[in-house]
Parts: sequence; structure tokens; C-alpha cells
Amino acid sequence: MESYKREFIEFLQSAGVLKFGDFTAKSGRKIPYFVNAGMIKTGDEIAKLGEFYAKAYADKLGDKKAVLYGPAYKGISIAVSAAVALSKNGLNVPFFFNRKEVKDHGEGGVFVGYVPQPGEEIVIVEDVITAGTAIRESMEILSGLENVKVAATFIMVDRKEKGQGEKLAMMEIEEEFGFPVYSVVDVYDIIEYLEEDPANKENVERIKNYLAVNGAK
Repeated sequence: MESYKREFIEFLQSAGVLKFGDFTAKSGRKIPYFVNAGMIKTGDEIAKLGEFYAKAYADKLGDKKAVLYGPAYKGISIAVSAAVALSKNGLNVPFFFNRKEVKDHGEGGVFVGYVPQPGEEIVIVEDVITAGTAIRESMEILSGLENVKVAATFIMVDRKEKGQGEKLAMMEIEEEFGFPVYSVVDVYDIIEYLEEDPANKENVERIKNYLAVNGAK
């Protein structure tokens, strides 16, 4: 396993972002592990998370200057921290996020931050994709912007699950909307990491059993 993947998984666990147990995903699926960016709660943690996203961005998009979009609520801090990290690396990109409810006073509108201009490209930053529900919601929200294009989506963990059909959720998103989805690690990286310690045997078995049913064919 690449060192950065190990470092990232260790970071997710130490910050309480990656947990094992019984959870319900946004898709309604009952899952044996949960990735929750909402557990990031210190300056050091959010700065570190932004660095991982910035590295993934640079690896996949180079010096492309896209606009970062963080879906409310968890995506907001991810977008801000990734923008800060990219700025430290010499790439100054704008960012914005949405409100859950449209504001009808002051400046109004559903978006906060930079307003993407016609012809500009957007990069969505999320924590995780299970069946693709959240990304589809984001695309519906972004459809209100004039002549902008989503260039990519970046997430923490690819769960390697089927989406609405039998294909990978990430592949369905790519085929449906025409942009790639990149992850820092995937569930098989997590399994490989866990298998190094026999104490994790039960969690490994539960994840594998879950993927046998919900993993993409």
C-alpha cells in the first residue's frame, strides 16, 4: 500500500471520521462502516484533510484553476480547507457552497461565496459516495448556474458499491454526468490496512460480507 494511503486511513481513524459498527447510509443501505467528515473538529484536523484533497486535486487536475463546490453541510469545510491547501501550494482557486434553504433577504440566493461565471469549471468535493444520491442532489442544485461545467468530483473513500443498477456508483455518475469521480482511498485499501492487525478480523469479515451483496459486479 502506498504510504499516503496508509497515512490517510490512520488520519481518518484518529479523527473519528472512519468508524465501524452498524450505520445507515443516505441511500438507506445498512452499512458496517461509516465515513463522516462531520467528525473533523479541530484546526489541525481540517488543515490535514485539506492537504489530502489538495494532493489528490494536483495529482489528477494539475494546475487547472477550477471552482471548488462544497455541498452543505459537510462539504463546506472540505471546500474551504482544500482551497486553503491549494493556495499554499501556489494555486489560488475560488470556492462556494449552498444553503439548505434559499435566503430571501440580504444578498439572497442559494449559494454563498464565489459565483461561478459562464464557461468556468466546477470541482465538487464530498466526503463519500455510496449509491450516488448526494452527487445527484448536487447536480440538481448546480443546474441553476448558467453554462458551467463540472470537471470532477473528489471524495475521501470510494466504497466500491453498486449504484442504482449493478455498476459501480462512481461509474454510474461518470456515465450519467460525464465527469470523473476520484477518491483518496477505496474500501479495499481499508480492508488491506485492517488485515494487518488480527484484532480487526470481525470488521474485515463484516465489510467483505456487505460487499458480497452491495459491491458492484
